[in-house]
Amino acid sequence: MAKNVVTKIDDAVAIRHALLSVSNKAGLESLVPQLVESCAKLMIYSTGGTYASLEKILGLKARQHLQQVTDYTGQPEMQGGLVKTLDFKIYLGLLSETYNPDHQNDLQRTHAVAIDLVVVNLYPFRETIARPHVSPEEARANIDIGGPCMIRAAAKNFPRVAVVVDPADYPKLLEELKKSKGKISLQTRYQLAQKAFEHTAQYDRAISDYLAKTEFSAIEKAYPEIMKRG
Repeated sequence: MAKNVVTKIDDAVAIRHALLSVSNKAGLESLVPQLVESCAKLMIYSTGGTYASLEKILGLKARQHLQQVTDYTGQPEMQGGLVKTLDFKIYLGLLSETYNPDHQNDLQRTHAVAIDLVVVNLYPFRETIARPHVSPEEARANIDIGGPCMIRAAAKNFPRVAVVVDPADYPKLLEELKKSKGKISLQTRYQLAQKAFEHTAQYDRAISDYLAKTEFSAIEKAYPEIMKRG
């Protein structure tokens, strides 16, 4: 059992470091510039296609407010982008408790930062399997791994991290940040955590249901090279 070392939880957390990785890029055009405007000295860490989108949106401001996750962690992505954010420094930043002196020492030791805001949505698994004649391999390829891990870590640490999984929540987030001068309340962080865990639960349920109803004969046909090897 984890030792209870909580000494202080701030109701309103200032957003200084954000992690953005989204499959659905709707709303980024309004979200990102307003994040930069509302949150003083904000640094955004991002990967792949999300990074490219943010770089275009921010323009010259990208030099000051945007960094690739690979530059932050010092580790390259796995070929094909299968591993991008599953890194110790990322999860240290997501799970560390800023009120825990031991965790603060870990952050300093590794030159990591506490991540205050996570904006993540997942590979479109349900949309993929809804297409006619989708193959088991297409379905398998659209099972997100890093996204749910980031969401769950951030939601677990809602006492100091805000996690957003739905673009529909961007306007409310931005409104609060503007009113509170770049801070997010504990109530909002808690509500976002509730939604985040429901999001990952539904995602896993969709995967489980798909696998349960897919006959093994379809798997055999999808991977003949494996079946030949026996």
